[in-house]
Formats: sequence, structure tokens, C-alpha cells
Amino acid sequence: MSLSKTASLLLASAALVAGHGYVNSIDVDGTTYGGYLIDTYYYESDPPKIIAWSTNATDDGFVAPTAYSSSDIICHRGSAPAALSAPVTPGGSVKMTWSTWPDDHHGPVITYLAKCDGDCADVDKTTLEFFKIDAGGLISETAIPGTWASDELIEASYSRTMTIPSDIEAGNYVLRHEIIALHSAENTDGAQNYPQCINLKVSGSGTATPSGTLGTALYKASDPGIFVNIWNTLSTYDIPGPTLYTAGSAATATAAAASSESTSTTTSSATESTTTAAAAAAVTTVAASSPSDPTDSSTSTSGVLSGSCSQEGYWYCNGGSAFQRCVDGVWDASQSVALGTKCTAGISEDLTISATVQRRQESHLRRHNARVNHMS
Repeated sequence: MSLSKTASLLLASAALVAGHGYVNSIDVDGTTYGGYLIDTYYYESDPPKIIAWSTNATDDGFVAPTAYSSSDIICHRGSAPAALSAPVTPGGSVKMTWSTWPDDHHGPVITYLAKCDGDCADVDKTTLEFFKIDAGGLISETAIPGTWASDELIEASYSRTMTIPSDIEAGNYVLRHEIIALHSAENTDGAQNYPQCINLKVSGSGTATPSGTLGTALYKASDPGIFVNIWNTLSTYDIPGPTLYTAGSAATATAAAASSESTSTTTSSATESTTTAAAAAAVTTVAASSPSDPTDSSTSTSGVLSGSCSQEGYWYCNGGSAFQRCVDGVWDASQSVALGTKCTAGISEDLTISATVQRRQESHLRRHNARVNHMS
């Protein structure tokens, strides 16, 4: 065993006494809320109503990979929904601050959202489907065990700030935030998950409804980002969990699926005309809200718009390869369309994304058909 590993294990033993920490403060769009104080509220007969979920993990302990299929992984052991929800705007910020965190417990910091069907205070946590909105993993591998998102969290006064996607549908959401400690993850069942949950009420006129994953299906013990030896030099690290969602990617994903479907239905007997027809059919339109004013005062750099806009809900396609939307009076971040697709250039109420015609593929099919006909 290496000297650095031995020293870390000694520090980890001391950390068990000191405690791993929990989220004790939440800042939502500039308003500060208290977290669930596990060393206080758990023992009170009438704890205060807050936005943070309760838990019975009084040992500041973790959820192990053997419990990934249990409800404990969703919002921690014995968790129950919070009574209140914090209002937040699309594109708004949420800062989660931990009471402390051991500096030897290196690992990723990940945050998800899941929409509640009704009030999150009454939600069945086993039905929540989470989509990832923020994730940090291995930052630098210059010295074993590397610099991780957990180290950045410590440097930021035990906090991490994430942005609510600007395009998601208004409603009640559970935000799931966690650190995964990997200091013993080279061992079977060695990773340590520390999930924390809060309730949010998102406003706005967004329309995106990202697909999610049940909490009990987020991870597997064999995932490369879970079963990993950080005491070896790592050139890369796979952050566990579903793909990161960013504003606008729902439209991109829909177009990509349509393009994929048109490609997969093309067989060796297809002709150029049927391939072209399938590509033309692979078009998706994203509905937007009506404008209040057709003018804006935005600026453009390399075709990307920035600054204020007054055509609320309108879309801007930049050269067919990227798009933005006017959200809350400003242009949001530019998003690239999926490979094999294009959008209709310009500013419009609807964003139209269509599959591009793959001429080389059609030529290949003609050559393939010719060979087949010659051999038959």
C-alpha cells in the first residue's frame, strides 16, 4: 500500500469521528434557506418546516453501492419530503453549502432535478425521474489522487452553485445534490454516496420536459465512475449517472432521434428517392410562446446573440448549426444541433430542425444495390 494511500486511510478514520457533513444552507436566487440539521431536527418532536428533505442518517453516513436499488439512494437513508418549496426562475441559481467535508474524500459532485406530479411535499420518492443538470468530476490528474470537484467545493467554502435550465417547464421539482466519495472505491462496495434533496417551484414559460431516470436506476456498482481506483493515475474519469442536460438539448435530442429513425429504416434495397424522402420527413418543430415586441437590443459575436431581447420565447438559428432562445428578456446560451441535423436559419416563433440529406450514404447504397443486382 502506498504511503499516500495509508495516510489517507488514517485521515479517513479521523473523518469518521469528525463527520462527513450535510447541506446546512441553501441559496436560491439570492434568498437563503436553512438545510435539514441532522444533529438537531431529527431529535425534535416538532422540527421547523423547511425546503430540505429530512433523513435519519444521524451518523453523517453514506449510501453504499449495495443499496443503489433501494430508496435510500434517492434522497439519503430514511428520507422524507420537505414541507416547503423555494421559488426559482428558469436560468436562476441554487447554491448548496455543506457544513463540512473531509479533504481526503475525493470525488464527483452531481446535481439532478425531478418534476413532481403535484406538490413535492406529498410526492412518492420512488416515482421521481431525475435528469442531471450539473456535474463535476476529475479536474486535474497532475498528482495522485488528483484534484476533484469535491476539492473545488471545499475551496468554495464547502459550496457548489448550479444553474436551473432556462427552458424547463414550470412546476414543482425535487433537486437532488450529492457528493460521491471515491477514496475507497477500488474495493467492491467501496464508493460512498451522500445525497441531499430540496424542493423547488420553477416559474416561467418553459416547455422542455427532459426525460429522467428513477433514483434507484441512476447507478450500478460496476459503473466505471463508481468502481474505480483513484490511487492510480487516471487520464480520464467517467462521471456516473445519465447524460448531462443543458437548456435546448431536448429539441436537439428530438431531432437526433428523428434523424436516427430515418437512417435506421433505410435498408440495402433503398433507393435515392426513398432515402431523400425519409430525410425530408425527419423534421421536428418546437413550439414557442407569442412575442410581445418584435424588436431587441442584442449584439452578435460570430453569429451568437447576446444581451437583451424582446421577442419572448422566439428562437434564433445561427447558420443552421446552432440555436438560442429569448428567455426572460435575454438570449440564452448557444446550443449546437445534433450531428446530421440542421435548423432553419433566422429568428422565428418556431424552431424547425430537420435531418440533412446524406448524399455519400445514398451513393454508397446505389453502389451496394448494383453489386447485389450483379450477383443475383
